[in-house]
Amino acid sequence: MAERVNLRDAAARVPSGCTLALGGMTLYRRPMAFVHALLDRFLVSSQPNDLTLLSFTGGLESDLLVGAGMVSRVRSCYFGLEIFGLAPLFTYRAARGEIDIIEESEASLGLGLRARMAGVGFMPGVAWLGTDLPRLRPDLRTVIDPYSGAELIAFPAIHPDVAVIHALRADRDGNCQIGDNKGIDEELALTADLVIATCEAILPDLEKADIVAPLVDLLVLAPRGALPTSCHPLYPLDGEALLAYSEQVSDPDSLRTYLDRQRKDAGQA
Repeated sequence: MAERVNLRDAAARVPSGCTLALGGMTLYRRPMAFVHALLDRFLVSSQPNDLTLLSFTGGLESDLLVGAGMVSRVRSCYFGLEIFGLAPLFTYRAARGEIDIIEESEASLGLGLRARMAGVGFMPGVAWLGTDLPRLRPDLRTVIDPYSGAELIAFPAIHPDVAVIHALRADRDGNCQIGDNKGIDEELALTADLVIATCEAILPDLEKADIVAPLVDLLVLAPRGALPTSCHPLYPLDGEALLAYSEQVSDPDSLRTYLDRQRKDAGQA
């Protein structure tokens, strides 16, 4: 059974130097409430820091952590705000060489997590063969298929220390439903040492579970916890809020002003 905690206590379980994986996809079902709790902790204590941020696709939630200076390395196959433009703080820090970008694709992330699930050091695949991508990843090796003799890329296992997933609903034990756009959330739940699930509602029972309770360590009730990203079919994304972010934030100083304004508005609500 998952342990019931609040956002603040869940954020306190993320250590400095760890690989933090955030679930969801682009501007859908991102763990925004958790990210803000983590930001609040960092602004008070400067912890956690030196994070490796793992995200299948990085969006607003990831941009906030990068902009605050909490992230040293990024592993993602996309980082941006879709129709709302570039991720301004990722762009700012990447252009200045302030973060290490580990080149990834959908295949390298998927195969790396699959290797972790299988308990092996790597997973072979034909992805990246014939491209220049291996030059950007000196850690990659090639192997020879013992049956066909073909050369394959050996993608190393990816081991998230902490995974945070936002669910549509959960039951009291920690079984979670995440909807049909799963991204790699199921794989994150199977590979992370610590799995934190935030959810829109906690119900007595669920008809089915996408992520089963034994995989979930901490369960947090966070209604509307994905805003301003969407949580289909419960609510759409807040386009005005995303546009305001892209217009108001361009560097760490403007981020602080933006966050102060957000807190002030929340206090007045």
